Parts: sequence; C-alpha cells; structure tokens
Amino acid sequence: MQWLRSFLATPAGRFVARYVAVLSAGFLLLALRPVNDHVVNPYTTFVANESALALNLFGEHARVAGQVLTSSRFSVTIFNGCNGLEAILIFVSGVVAFPAPWRRKLLGVLLGFVAIQVFNVIRVVSLFYIGVFEPAWFNVSHVFIWQSLVIVFGVVLWLVWVRRYALVQAKR
Repeated sequence: MQWLRSFLATPAGRFVARYVAVLSAGFLLLALRPVNDHVVNPYTTFVANESALALNLFGEHARVAGQVLTSSRFSVTIFNGCNGLEAILIFVSGVVAFPAPWRRKLLGVLLGFVAIQVFNVIRVVSLFYIGVFEPAWFNVSHVFIWQSLVIVFGVVLWLVWVRRYALVQAKR
C-alpha cells in the first residue's frame, strides 16, 4: 500500500485519483433510473433526431419514433450506449480531473461535447448507410469499429485539449 500512497502523492497520481472518482460518479449518476428516464433517454432521442436531420440532408426522408431512426431503406434503434454519452463522460472526466484553470476546463467541456456529438452523428449516419448497402457488416461495424473509434476520438480530443489549452497556462 505504500506504493499507492507514494503514487497518489504525485501530480499524476492525484490526476488518476480525481479521474477515477469523477468517471465513477458520472457512470453511477447515469445508471440512476430517474437520470436515465429524464436525461439519458431524451438525449438519445435527441441524437436520433440529429441523425435524421443529417440523413434528410442526403435525401433519405428519415424520421424518428422514440429512439428508432427509420426510412424506407433501413431502420436502426439508438440505444443507451450508442448515444455518445460514454465517450463524453470519459472526455469530461479527464478535463475536470486535469489541473487547469476552470475557464479552460469549461471551454474544453463545451467544445469537446460538441465535437463528440458531431462525431457520434457521423457514426450513426455511417452505420445507417452500412445497414442500407452492406447489412452483413452492420454488427461488426457497430460493435468493433465505431464503438472503439468514438472512445478513441474522446481520448485523442482530451489529449489535444491538454496540449493546446490546459498546458498553455503551465508554459507561462
């Protein structure tokens, strides 16, 4: 246990401890039924509506019923876990846990949220078209490719934020 105390006494250890605490609290909060019913589900419907808007720009005549995105060519249900909230939570936890001024953290959270949201809509639209043109590839693309890419995108975005915005203060 001495090694743990020694690690937690370092700046990296304090960051890891804060990150784990914020991430755990975030996932616990998202798992609560009232939060799921009043925040997560409406947010997932919002993602479906954004995706339908994007698809309609391509002439798909997509519509949304609840969390089901459908057109005459394909239908897909956007479940919790496909709404980008996990990637957003991973990113936000990293931003909040990192030692940086709160103004830069707030800017990072806002810009990161928007960037991950746009990336996730691209993901949903891409999966829709995979379902239309290559349905045999849908599950592999959804589970193995896009889920990984969304998480990696959130982590890379955090690294960019740290380098460009959070560490700027430290260099002065």
